[in-house]
Amino acid sequence: MSDQIKHECGIALVRLLKPLDYYHKKYGTNLYGINKLRLLMQKQRNRGQDGAGIATIKLNPEPGTRYISRRRSISSNYLTDLFQGVYGYFNDCTPKQLENAAWLKQNKPYMGELLLGHLRYGTHGVNTVETCHPFLRRNNWISRNLVLAGNFNMTNVDELFEELVTLGQYPKEKSDTVTVLEKIGHFLDDEVQRLHDWYKPDNRSKQEVNELIFQNLDVQRILRRASRKFDGGYAMAGLIGHGDAFVMRDPSGIRPAFYYANEEVVVVASERPAIQTAFDVHFSKVKEVQRGHALIIKRDGSISEVPFIEQRKRNACSFERIYFSRGTDKDIYLERKKLGFQLAESVLKSVHHDYKHTVFSFVPNTAESAFMGLVEGVHKQLNDYKKRKVMSLIGNDLKSKKLDKIFALTPRVEKIVVKDAKLRTFIADDTSRADLVSHIYDVTYGIVENDKDYLVLLDDSIVRGTTLRDSIIKIVSRLRPKKIIVVSSAPQIRFPDCYGIDMSKMKNFVAFRALVELLKQNGKKHLLKETYARCKASENQPIEKVVNEVIPLYDTFSYEQISKKIAQIVTPKGIKPKVEVIYQTVEGLHKACPNNKGDWYFSGLYPTPGGNRVANRSFMNFMDKSDERAY
Repeated sequence: MSDQIKHECGIALVRLLKPLDYYHKKYGTNLYGINKLRLLMQKQRNRGQDGAGIATIKLNPEPGTRYISRRRSISSNYLTDLFQGVYGYFNDCTPKQLENAAWLKQNKPYMGELLLGHLRYGTHGVNTVETCHPFLRRNNWISRNLVLAGNFNMTNVDELFEELVTLGQYPKEKSDTVTVLEKIGHFLDDEVQRLHDWYKPDNRSKQEVNELIFQNLDVQRILRRASRKFDGGYAMAGLIGHGDAFVMRDPSGIRPAFYYANEEVVVVASERPAIQTAFDVHFSKVKEVQRGHALIIKRDGSISEVPFIEQRKRNACSFERIYFSRGTDKDIYLERKKLGFQLAESVLKSVHHDYKHTVFSFVPNTAESAFMGLVEGVHKQLNDYKKRKVMSLIGNDLKSKKLDKIFALTPRVEKIVVKDAKLRTFIADDTSRADLVSHIYDVTYGIVENDKDYLVLLDDSIVRGTTLRDSIIKIVSRLRPKKIIVVSSAPQIRFPDCYGIDMSKMKNFVAFRALVELLKQNGKKHLLKETYARCKASENQPIEKVVNEVIPLYDTFSYEQISKKIAQIVTPKGIKPKVEVIYQTVEGLHKACPNNKGDWYFSGLYPTPGGNRVANRSFMNFMDKSDERAY
């Protein structure tokens, strides 16, 4: 993705099922849990560049001892800083103490059996330690302490906040994280109180009542009651003070969550390869948490996967497959290749099947897997061409030199665009800064033949188009190709996202800007005002009746018309080569990624009612010239 955007966070949970000294005897260290959590987070660092945090809980602590530990960091080297701080607690230990699991658990923090980690990629707001997960809800009752970390965004924070106020709470801020924490916390309190009131009349001691609460706390019931009005995409992990843990996934399966369990450990992560690498397990052993289900790990180590909310149609985020998740997952790798493969025919049509004078490349590095698929598709098309040429020569003029010429044809695959080190300008002059920023990419000179070669550049998605216009196309035009064809392995991004990706302002999308220009040029500007009126009217409708009023605007023009206008928008002034933009289709996306059909940012078909409201708000913000977020 040449346009940098912020996106989904990452979660990692480890539950040790054996006593700590078991891991020392088998693996040679009492820090097994911390080490595994660190590796899980390291392998998901693509999911967070704003900060990270961890929290641990010790099982069966003595009253008066610290059993919850938490540390967070927003350092530029946040993972290194985070774990240096954790490991620093063990620097003064003698070798004998490091081998004594009981001593470490009693005397050192982070020696818990429950470990939760989070990588933060903030979608908006300030970036401070206080905004980093895990969040902690403290209470003197051990079973009312709650630690929460998640990869989520809610579209109806205002509604959830007001509900908390109605319940008598005074949340410290209006954010989806705090709101969700307090919502779950409220029903946790309620469940603990219910059990306390149930067992107390039997003249049991307070410790006996506590033990019964620990055993019988109904986590499924808590999550069912808390999530009743959640509208968004989420994968949330929680730890309860006495030792229960859970991971809950939204009913549409928008946000990802995977888990693995054996007799030693239960582990959860946002990406499957992280678990495969950290625990050296086969692809088939790592399961996906079902949508609308919670993976619940009780204090006694029992594990269950149970529903907590009614499932909706599966709408797993397709951007996870296109760009966000690391391509080391087998399925994601093959899907990205197929996205590129499917574009080969359209690309070759654009260059008139001129293999000899076409150079294929990609930008940025995240597009490499899709590019490999594109090259495979080009090879297939070329082999079909060779076959036809040979068949035409059989029985006619089959000579060695002619065959050599045919089989010498091969796609010209080159590394043309290279991302250079980020330039720091240290100056306030806007013109000078813009000029320096445009050089974030460099090019390989002398490969493209001046005024003869087509240059094909594959990108995995095009969001705003500004980097294309101000940097990539400007700099590759210096190679003097006859034509520049920019290919996106993702469809046109037309609508805001409200489930985790930082794409809430419709005015920023190059596809939307192209639509507005086409409406103005074709005398249809009045449709903008009519759409605004419908969006405004929908504000007073019940949420379940709100529809996305912006979809009909896009239906005014063909996919190709909008792509052509986008090409004009991303073409820098004064360059000689013609620029063409080719997009993946939504149908092609579904064909390549059949199990992740969440495509609302492309199609406008949102999986929850709140998405339609966000789309309409985003459009109204554009019309009102407001820079506010739509949710």
